[in-house]
Amino acid sequence: MKTSDDQWERSVVRTRGLRMRYGSTDVLKGVDLTVGPGEVVALLGPNGAGKTTTIEILEGFRKRSAGDVRVLGVDPDDGDEAWRARLGVVLQSWRDHGRWRVRELLSYLRLFYEPYREQVFDPDELIGVVGLTDHADKRIGTLSGGQRRRLDVAVGLVGRPDLLFLDEPTVGFDPEARREFHELVRRLSGTTILLTTHDLTEAEKLADRIVILVSGRVVADGTAAELAARIAGTAEVRYRLDGEEHVLSVADSTGYVRELFAEHGKAVDDLEVRRPSLEDVYLALVNA
Repeated sequence: MKTSDDQWERSVVRTRGLRMRYGSTDVLKGVDLTVGPGEVVALLGPNGAGKTTTIEILEGFRKRSAGDVRVLGVDPDDGDEAWRARLGVVLQSWRDHGRWRVRELLSYLRLFYEPYREQVFDPDELIGVVGLTDHADKRIGTLSGGQRRRLDVAVGLVGRPDLLFLDEPTVGFDPEARREFHELVRRLSGTTILLTTHDLTEAEKLADRIVILVSGRVVADGTAAELAARIAGTAEVRYRLDGEEHVLSVADSTGYVRELFAEHGKAVDDLEVRRPSLEDVYLALVNA
């Protein structure tokens, strides 16, 4: 997606020509990426595409080989403690002390942000935000997997970050825990979020925009609907007419269906219109 100079300047995350080389291997080959204020962007791609390297550079944990990068207006290579306090990071897993209680841990962590942030979350307020009110005084080691993941998010949010990184947030979740986590993320309105995931359904549910990275390059950037329209402009229409089944691909499914009913009316049965899914788009791009 083409970015105007104004969008570039206002972006919370922006990269131009981002490159990363390990030895003789180019992992990132000129990545251009923007994330606007309050936007939720999902970064998708197969293993080895460069997602983790991109995120580590944006977080300031890894130095890039080349390119222009700004996160919250700062080059991550030059980010100081005050800049880091504006970031929230939720990793796939992190080591904690199971004997800590939920409220105790959050109360302790907020002390590291207070010198740099005018407002940080009150532990009890944050516990309510992530849905752990009934577990505030429980030891972390006794929490369920879903509750632990909620705590992970609380840890990432304790400094009221301007930008939140979510790395594969629901790996290993059962369907109920995944649904609860999605509801939690949707409540974080106004928080800019960069999400990495292999779960295409999760990306489609949570993200305002989807960026697909393949072999170190951005191969697609847009909403799920925009990507589907760009990659495959046809839809599959199935229906039965006078007992005979029909299956065909059409460019304008709405117009076709309108004409179909205008001509045949109630004789049309079992109508189904299937438009390209995000999975179709993703597989087409990854396997191109």
